[in-house]
Amino acid sequence: MWWPAALAAAVALALGVPALVASGTSASGSASVAVPADDSPEAGFARDMATHHQQAVDLSFVVRDRTADEPTRTLAFDIINTQANQRGMMMGWLDQWGLSQHSVAKPMAWMKMGHDYQAHDGSLMPGMATNTQMAKLRSLSGRDAEVYYLQLMIQHHKGGVEMAQGYVDMAKNDVEKRLAQSMVTAQTSEVELMTDMLKERGATPDVPAS
Repeated sequence: MWWPAALAAAVALALGVPALVASGTSASGSASVAVPADDSPEAGFARDMATHHQQAVDLSFVVRDRTADEPTRTLAFDIINTQANQRGMMMGWLDQWGLSQHSVAKPMAWMKMGHDYQAHDGSLMPGMATNTQMAKLRSLSGRDAEVYYLQLMIQHHKGGVEMAQGYVDMAKNDVEKRLAQSMVTAQTSEVELMTDMLKERGATPDVPAS
C-alpha cells in the first residue's frame, strides 16, 4: 500500500529553503516576486490553508488514539507529519513577509470572485469538519472511528484540493505555487487510498448526517 511520507519528503526537497520566498532571491539566484500584500492571494492562501491543515492534524491525532488498526494509524501519522510541516512553512512565510498570521478578512476572500462557502458550527472553509463532527469522532473507537475518520478526511481533502487548485490558478509566487500543486497531487492520491480503505470496511465516503 502506498503512503505519502516519501512524497512529502520529495516535495520538501523540491521546494527548497522556505526563506527564499521572502528574501527576494529565487533558488536559481534570480529576482523573485515582491513581498506579498496583506490582502494578496499569497497571504490569504497561506493563512487559510494553515487553518485547514491544523484541523487535519487534529482529526488525525484523535483517530490515532481511538484505534489499534495499523493502516489507519500509519495514514494518520503521515497526515500529521506532512500537514504540520506544510503548516509550519506557511506560517514561516507569513512571518518572513512581515504579515500577521491572522486576518479579519472572511476565509476564502482571496479566491477569484470570492467564495460562497458559509461557515457554520466551526467549519470555516470547504471540507472542514464541524464541531459536532469532531465531537462524534472523539466518541467513537475501533472500526467505527476508522470509518468516520476516513469519511471526514476525504471530505476535508476534497475541500483542501479545491482551495489549493484555486491558488495554483492565480499564483504569482512560484515557491508557494509549487507547494499548492503538491497538495493537489498528494491529497488527490490520498482520497483514492482512503476510498479503498473504506471499501475494505464495507463503507462509502459519504459522511452520515449528524
